[in-house]
Amino acid sequence: MRPLDPVSARQRVVYGLAFFVVFVALWSWATFGGHVSRTFLADPLTMLREGWDLLTKYDFLSDIGMTIWRVIGGFTLAAVVAVPLGVLMGAYKPIEALLEPFVSFARYLPASAFIPLLILWAGIGEMQKLLVIFIGSVFQIILMIAVNVGGTRRDLVEAAYTLGASDSGIIRRVLLPSSAPEIAEILRLVLGWAWTYVIVAELIGSSSGIGHMITDSQALLNTGQIIFGIIVIGLIGLVSDFLFKAFNAWLFPWKLA
Repeated sequence: MRPLDPVSARQRVVYGLAFFVVFVALWSWATFGGHVSRTFLADPLTMLREGWDLLTKYDFLSDIGMTIWRVIGGFTLAAVVAVPLGVLMGAYKPIEALLEPFVSFARYLPASAFIPLLILWAGIGEMQKLLVIFIGSVFQIILMIAVNVGGTRRDLVEAAYTLGASDSGIIRRVLLPSSAPEIAEILRLVLGWAWTYVIVAELIGSSSGIGHMITDSQALLNTGQIIFGIIVIGLIGLVSDFLFKAFNAWLFPWKLA
């Protein structure tokens, strides 16, 4: 290995699968070997049996669908608000001076701390859960996009002005095309954080979703179901991440040029 030397697509797949094999082997050694009590950590086979029961007896697919809907809904709301604000902050320094102190302050506030207030304001329905994801995502997206847009090469901007571009044309023809691939990458990263927020939202005052199932399983000390729920979240996140990457590569081919 050498620093920054690339690996082939085949090697990447092999290395990635190898780590999962090692992880499951260590998990099996700890549980089947009696090194960890199965009360506190279910073994892989028990986890699979409990997962099958969830899918066939307890309508877990509906919980999965509800959680996915909440993630998509809350994240979409955040993106619709955050992307325009982030672009404006990056493009116009007065707007950045006005909003950056508050956005920088708000992004450190944990979304989970708002849950009691959101329950008072919006009840325990879907809006409360969407707002938890929105609060947890929107300020991060705004600031990251503002930094990215503000870092656009000045020579591109000056060249566009020389060719007669207007201020709005600079945003449409220079800043957005230059920053769009990184904006899409920012959205991909924050989508992963949104999964954390939705589970937190579902742990309190929820009657459906993966987080609700995990809470019920905790009360029954059913670690097999808890682990299965966590693995399902990871698998859905992994699939969505690959799809996001593929879509970004198709949408912004000049990033790879």
